[in-house]
Amino acid sequence: MLDGAMRPVIDPWVNRWGRGLALRGWSADAMTLLGLALGLAAAAMIAVGLPGWLAAVPLMAGRLADGLDGAIARAGKGSDFGGYLDITCDFLFYGAVPFAFALRAPEDAVAAAFLLLSFYVNGTTFLGYAVLAEKRRMVNDSRGLKSLYFTAGLMEGTETILFFGTICLWPDGFQPLAWVFGALCFVTAGSRVLLARQVFG
Repeated sequence: MLDGAMRPVIDPWVNRWGRGLALRGWSADAMTLLGLALGLAAAAMIAVGLPGWLAAVPLMAGRLADGLDGAIARAGKGSDFGGYLDITCDFLFYGAVPFAFALRAPEDAVAAAFLLLSFYVNGTTFLGYAVLAEKRRMVNDSRGLKSLYFTAGLMEGTETILFFGTICLWPDGFQPLAWVFGALCFVTAGSRVLLARQVFG
């Protein structure tokens, strides 16, 4: 929901940094893998019980790298594999954080499983829609120039990062926040299914 509103704010800065990094020899794939490494480091810190504010540092740095990889690709030569690698790393990161909370506190495991289930369903509707949109040669640049077709939804990347940041800073609130956020992810998935029925039916 917030991704479209955030793009005009962050894109000029991210694109400028991306051009600079591309000129210095950074590749988009290298930045993608750096972002994943930072995200997994944050998850590991959560899992072993380190203070949440400490884990939030690599988590947010990793999300910055996730934005920069696309900017580097746009400044140079992007590739279909780069887009594939990016979405794969994103999904690994999104799954690692709830898993880390389940490892940190076994009493949070059911809420973490529900959250992962909602991510699984939401991600399936997102990727399935993208495949059919590509088949019909549909174009949508409202979320910036992407390798995949992006559909708007209630819960998008910005909301997920805000949620992850919140549960890092307030780990004791993980259970109620996971149930609420997971439910909203199901709402997002359901609305995307209805949209797909309307567009592709």
